[in-house]
Amino acid sequence: MDTVVRPWRALWALVLGFFMILIDTTIVSVANPRIMEGLHTDINTVIWVTSAYLLAYAVPLLVTGRLGDRFGPKNIYLIGLAVFTIASAWCGLSGDITMLIVARVFQGLGAGMMTPQTMSVITRIFPPNRRGQAMAIWGTTAGVAMLVGPILGGVLVDSLGWEWIFFINVPVGVVGFVLAWRMVPRLATHQHRFDIPGVALSAIGMFLLVFGIQEGETYDWGEIAGPISVWSLIIAGLVVLTAFVVWQARTRGEPLLPLGLFRDRNFSLSNLAISTVGFAVTSMSLPLVFYYQMVRGMTPTQSAFMLIPMAVFAAVLAPVAGKLVDRTNPKYVAIVGLLLQATALGWFALLMTPDVPIGWLLLPSGLLGVASSAIWSPLSTTATRNLTASQAGAGSGVYNTTRQVGSVLGSASIAVLMQARLIVELPGATGTGAQLGGVLPAPLHAGFTAAMAQSMLLPAAMAVLGAIVVGFFAKPKQTVEWGAPTGAVPVQS
Repeated sequence: MDTVVRPWRALWALVLGFFMILIDTTIVSVANPRIMEGLHTDINTVIWVTSAYLLAYAVPLLVTGRLGDRFGPKNIYLIGLAVFTIASAWCGLSGDITMLIVARVFQGLGAGMMTPQTMSVITRIFPPNRRGQAMAIWGTTAGVAMLVGPILGGVLVDSLGWEWIFFINVPVGVVGFVLAWRMVPRLATHQHRFDIPGVALSAIGMFLLVFGIQEGETYDWGEIAGPISVWSLIIAGLVVLTAFVVWQARTRGEPLLPLGLFRDRNFSLSNLAISTVGFAVTSMSLPLVFYYQMVRGMTPTQSAFMLIPMAVFAAVLAPVAGKLVDRTNPKYVAIVGLLLQATALGWFALLMTPDVPIGWLLLPSGLLGVASSAIWSPLSTTATRNLTASQAGAGSGVYNTTRQVGSVLGSASIAVLMQARLIVELPGATGTGAQLGGVLPAPLHAGFTAAMAQSMLLPAAMAVLGAIVVGFFAKPKQTVEWGAPTGAVPVQS
C-alpha cells in the first residue's frame, strides 16, 4: 500500500458522491406531481418522499461522524455509498408509495453515513494553508447541488419519467464507489468507546425536533393525533437534546459530542453561521419557484433554469475564493459573500413584479452565485482549521448537523411566512396555500407576487445575521506558512 496521499485525487473522488447525495435533497420536489399520479397517492402522503429522506439524513450525522473516527472515514463512506446506491435502485423500482418512502429512508441513512466523512478526509489530508481551496470545492459542491437538483429533476421527469431521478444514481454511485476505493486513502483510526445513551438521546431528540419542524405546515402547526401536537414534538425534541448536552457534560466515558470542540471560538461561530446559510439557501428557492410557475407560467424545468447563472458563477469563482481564503483572513471573504447574498435576495424582492422582463431576474441570480463562491469555503475552513485528527469526524458531524438543521428550519419558516403573506395580500382568494394551484388568474398576480417578494426578505435577513456572526471570528492561527507546498501525508492501514 502507498504511504502517501494524493489529496486532490481523493477530493474529486469524494466530491462525486457528495454531489449525488445532496442533489437528492431537492431533485424530488419537481417530480412530486408525477409520483402522485404514477403511484395513485395524495399530496400529504407524497410529502413523505422528501421528509423521510431529510429525517433519515439529519438524525444520524453526529453518530456517523464518530463512526468514521473509529472505523476509518473511507470504510464508512464506502458503506454509505453502497447503501445509497442500492436504495436508489429500490426507489426507482417501487410499485407503491409505502415502498418508495421506506426506500428513501435507506437512501437518507446512506447519505448520513457519507457526508461527515467527506469533510473529515479533507480536514486530515490537506494542511491548513491548502485547505481553503479544497473546502471551496467541497462547499461549492453543496451549493451547486441544491440548484442542479430541480434542473436535473425537471429534465428527467419530462423526458424519461419520475423513476429516473433515482435510477440515474446507480451508474454514478458505481463509478463513485470505484473512484473512492482507489483514490481515497485509508487514514489512521482512533479507538473510541461508543456512548450508547448519547447515541439514543441525540437520535431521539433530533428525530422529534426535525420531524416537528418538517411536518409543522402539513398539520397546520396543530394537533397530529390525540394529545400529540406539532409543538409538543418540537418541545420534546428540545428537552431531549438538552438532556443529551447535559449527559455529554457529565459522562465520565468518551462522549459522543466532545463539548471541548466548542471551546474553539471559531468552531462554535462557524457552526452558527453555517446554520444561517443552510436556512437562507433552502428558503430562498421556494418563493422564486412559485412565482416563476404560478405567475409567469413557467414549467418546472424552465423555472429551475432561471437559477443557472447562480450555479455557473459559483462553480467558476469557487477556486478563486478558495485561493483567497488560503492567503487572507477567511472572515472577510465570508462577510463579503454573506452581504452579497443578502443584497441579491433583496434585489429579487424589488424586481419581482407580475410583468418585469424575465431577463432582469437573471442578474440577482448571477450575484447569488458570486456570493455562494465566497461563503462555503471560509466557513468550513474556519470550522476545521484547529481540529485534531481524532476530532475530525466528530467536528464534521456537528458542522453538517447544524447545516442540515438550518435547512429544515428554513424550509418550515418560509412556508409559514408565505402562507401569512398570502392571507394578507389575497384575503378573498385563499385561506390556505393548498387552495392555490396552476397558473393563477391575472387578477391574482399582483397580490401573489407581492407575497412571494416579501417572503424573500426572510432569507435576506438570515444572510445578514450570518455576516454579523462571522464578524466575531477570531483571527486564525497560522499553523504553517502561507504558500508552503502541500506535502505528503502519512497514512496507516
